[in-house]
Amino acid sequence: MPLLTVGFDLDMTLVDSRPGIAATYRALTAQTGVSVDAEAAVSRLGPPLRTEIARWFPPEQVDEAVRIFRELYPAYAITPTVPLPGARAALDTVRERGGRVVVVTSKLGRLARLHLDHLGMAVDELAGDLFAEEKAAALREHGATYYVGDHVADMVAAKAAAVPGIAVATGPCSVDELRAAGAAAVLPDLTGFPAALDGMIRLALTQ
Repeated sequence: MPLLTVGFDLDMTLVDSRPGIAATYRALTAQTGVSVDAEAAVSRLGPPLRTEIARWFPPEQVDEAVRIFRELYPAYAITPTVPLPGARAALDTVRERGGRVVVVTSKLGRLARLHLDHLGMAVDELAGDLFAEEKAAALREHGATYYVGDHVADMVAAKAAAVPGIAVATGPCSVDELRAAGAAAVLPDLTGFPAALDGMIRLALTQ
């Protein structure tokens, strides 16, 4: 068996960042004068920031809006963000089984690090600014044996990295969508992760 290394997505997998991201979008609207429906935006978390910004800003303003959003982010998004149910226990579970934790996220690494440090969630490696198949390179680089995420694109990443994807239905994607995307297991939230991980480890040992 290879060393147990579990990759986790961040937003809506480990943390509920919707309140803070919504606050950042409202600050972006105040600063730029371009109206963004913050609640609609945070209902679609997962894809890169540029994808959402492009819904609201004309093409020639997208780069600047992304820059301003990221500049505002530390002041508005970090404090309101909270761990999702079972998140801390999930990280502890990996370590209790002698494993390593890697966070692979579409969020910029420096902003993801602010969340993890604020919440005291220690990880062994962090890779940011990656989405869908792009995440596979980081998963392979760090020797991930499983990848946990809330979005169909996370299951695409797991498949591209040739590792089982464990899905949690805490984000914008339904159970059926996650299953159709190839998830090896779909959980309501991370409270079921310890049992699911142990089951997968036992299965791997018998193969």
